[in-house]
Amino acid sequence: MSQDIRQLEPQQLWNKFADLNAVPRPSKKEERVIAFMKNFGKNLGLETIEDEVGNVIIKKPATSGMEDRTVVVMQSHLDMVHQKNNDTVFDFDTQGIDMYVDGDWVRAKGTTLGADNGLGVATIMAILESTDIEHPAIEALFTIDEETGMTGAMGLKGGLLSGGILLNLDTEEDDEIGVGCAGGIDVTAKRPYQEEETPEFKIGYKITVKGLQGGHSGMQIHEGLGNANKIMNRVLFDCFENFGLRISEIDGGSLRNAIPRESNAIIAIDAIHEDTFLHEMSLQSQTIKSELKTMEPDLEIDVSKIETPEKIMDLGVQEGLTRAIYAACNGVFRMSADIPDLVETSNNIARVIIKDGDIHIGCLTRSSVESSKVDLVNTLRATFELTGCEVEFSGDYPGWAPNMDSPILKVMEGLYEELNGEKPHVAACHAGLECGILGQNYPEMDMISFGPNIKGAHSPDERAQISSAQKYWKFVLEILKRIP
Repeated sequence: MSQDIRQLEPQQLWNKFADLNAVPRPSKKEERVIAFMKNFGKNLGLETIEDEVGNVIIKKPATSGMEDRTVVVMQSHLDMVHQKNNDTVFDFDTQGIDMYVDGDWVRAKGTTLGADNGLGVATIMAILESTDIEHPAIEALFTIDEETGMTGAMGLKGGLLSGGILLNLDTEEDDEIGVGCAGGIDVTAKRPYQEEETPEFKIGYKITVKGLQGGHSGMQIHEGLGNANKIMNRVLFDCFENFGLRISEIDGGSLRNAIPRESNAIIAIDAIHEDTFLHEMSLQSQTIKSELKTMEPDLEIDVSKIETPEKIMDLGVQEGLTRAIYAACNGVFRMSADIPDLVETSNNIARVIIKDGDIHIGCLTRSSVESSKVDLVNTLRATFELTGCEVEFSGDYPGWAPNMDSPILKVMEGLYEELNGEKPHVAACHAGLECGILGQNYPEMDMISFGPNIKGAHSPDERAQISSAQKYWKFVLEILKRIP
């Protein structure tokens, strides 16, 4: 890891981020980072608790003269999204993130950076460790598994926290104060299918969609980024009638909350149509790349000859499946009628796996309006059930309803304008924050979300802005001084 990171200002923040990023912390495998955080709290001599699901709570008394202020919960999640470029050799289970400075940005070498939500965790660690930062009594809440189910927030019981204000440090625009977020639900379509022996007159090809940016399936769903699963399906859709194309395997996408960057398909075509197939693939590739050239300049669609696969998918299932994926909503379903420029409801077709007689299609549906979420979920269910799939719903979590009369919001709005000479952008976001879930057991807690500029979260292009971190750090320190 570059020592340059530790020299950045504010050093308290970047040193703690470097310490944290040396610890592998994949979602659902947080044992090492939980132990790391517990040791951190205990070494400071602070009350440190691990609850029954793995969340860590560290409590620090108020500094002198601030004992009568409202107790503040500072909250961030310990896990990070694990994504890497196809040509990057890296083991997230054993290696720390390899970071470097690129002008005004901190990046990782070929992987996600973990600034989401590592910079929030590092902020809280720096304040817990400090001896000269003024603050009221603090309850630091480090949740687990935010990125793949929010099970940490869901498992946090009432009564563990006494704070009246919660500062969630998981927003990715430094001029934004978050007051609401979308809820979400996983939609999974599955079905078995019969495999057939591949006829002797067919030959094998591998099709690869790669080079897409990927990104956050909530915050970036409206940007027009390419979805590798939808692009792959488009490439395959008409090829049976024209070239006798039959699907053997598809492996596309990865995490439910990341816009898919890559997809691979093993197919068989009629040997007699090989030249025409290659010509048409070249034309279609150029058409798709031309459409997406502004947002996806590095998109590649490669077609390479391979050994003919032994098995192919039943034709009737193949035709139904490709039609269902084509018809399934991906991207924005509805914009908010009440909050300008806010995506209300969306879907990300995150994962498509076809192999060994089984189909698995995984989606993440988000919405700030429960009835609209249900409407889109039923739309997806109907689409996939028409092709014989069983559709399951899981991981349902609530949104966070905005409270424009929030007392801490009024404090932070005034303070932001005082520090920066302009008003902040007060907004709800289309990402899933833990505030809505935490509010179920702590309904009286006044909640707000903010953070530094982080771009490309959930992708290997993730980067954190150094100058923004400095601006954010000053804001954090002043907020703690002004807590009523």
